[in-house]
Amino acid sequence: MSNTIETRLPTGVKDFLPVKTAKLDYLQNTLRSIYRSWGFRPVAPAVLEDLAVLELGLGTDLREKTFRFDDRQTGRLVAFPPDITPQVARIAATRMREMPLPFRLCYNGRVLRHTEQRLGKDREIFQSGVELIGLSGPEADAEMIAMAVKCLQAVGAGEFTIDIGQIEFLRGILSDLPLDAAQSRAVRSAIAAKDLSGLRQLIKDLPLTDQQRTELLALPRLYGGHEVLGQARQSVTNPASQKALDNLEKILEILTVYGIEDHITLDLGEMRGFDYHSGLVFQGFLSGFGRAVCSGGRYDGLTARYGFPAPATGFAFNLYNLLFALDKILDERTEDGSDILLFSSGQDKAPAQQLATVLREQGYSVSRDIIERNQSASLDYARRMHYSYLLVFEVSEELTLIRAADGEEISVTRAAIESGQFQL
Repeated sequence: MSNTIETRLPTGVKDFLPVKTAKLDYLQNTLRSIYRSWGFRPVAPAVLEDLAVLELGLGTDLREKTFRFDDRQTGRLVAFPPDITPQVARIAATRMREMPLPFRLCYNGRVLRHTEQRLGKDREIFQSGVELIGLSGPEADAEMIAMAVKCLQAVGAGEFTIDIGQIEFLRGILSDLPLDAAQSRAVRSAIAAKDLSGLRQLIKDLPLTDQQRTELLALPRLYGGHEVLGQARQSVTNPASQKALDNLEKILEILTVYGIEDHITLDLGEMRGFDYHSGLVFQGFLSGFGRAVCSGGRYDGLTARYGFPAPATGFAFNLYNLLFALDKILDERTEDGSDILLFSSGQDKAPAQQLATVLREQGYSVSRDIIERNQSASLDYARRMHYSYLLVFEVSEELTLIRAADGEEISVTRAAIESGQFQL
């Protein structure tokens, strides 16, 4: 009879063992260093929120995906946040409102979302991002895109693109169309899927002007480089969309100053966040990986929901997507093991313990092999648990350092170690 205990995790969440966790740590630390270099300071939002407060900052889609339950202490509904941006907006609006704008805030944290099981999506998402609150205008938006590019370069991404859209451009086309809710949803879905033939069929019998049809049918095709701006200006004539294109052109000019224009693709039919964002939107994609690793955009109305009107823009990385997209590259950038396993066979362990302390003070990661076993078994353990070296401690002055990968032996003295003359 088996004594194995069933420990299957709920669908959509993961454990990470040391190798993958080391890579996640590398991603967090590298991204945080970029945020810091641009003047962003960390905040750590709560893991639970009052549902009524949290929902003030959530769109309809995220409200439906929120994990909620009764708080037995208060009888109120509380929730695990499905996204960190609304939490940062709440913190800025309620805890920082007396401080001078702008706020440059960054964070790392996990969120939970209900997802449909058949889609196989993660319910737990590890986010790392920034929020720039209190600045409007193209320079602030361009800064977000430039930061995202620098972050991707810093973590080792090779070929990648930042796809940029403009929600106000879309609103200028869609806001005054004589469509009911169902028709509007169908048109948006066709545009988002870049389904030109389906869109043409949908609007064939709708009461639209020729100009409205022209503008709608242009949207799935407005994808590409800087030339898309000129195509959009020729196809779309309403003032709101033209103003949005002016904004986008200024952003692109600034991105050229940053020298990152080669990573930029325009997608003026991008519908993501239509009911949430208020201007620029963007997503980052790595070559050969189908899901976005980061997304962001402008959301000027969010802090006002918490009683503090302020323009805002930001972005967040999905660290799990970034991890899986860069898994092989991160093999070369992270160390998942330790430096030294210290083996001592004598009865008096104090000298070995003292030597381990000396090595740690010199910056090495050191474990003493406390289990009683022979040197061969200790070396096998060191290899399997990703130690770089086995240091064999003897009563004599001479010690033996064995490289775990290939068994090569090096002689070293205790005096050399204790004086700091020894280096791995």
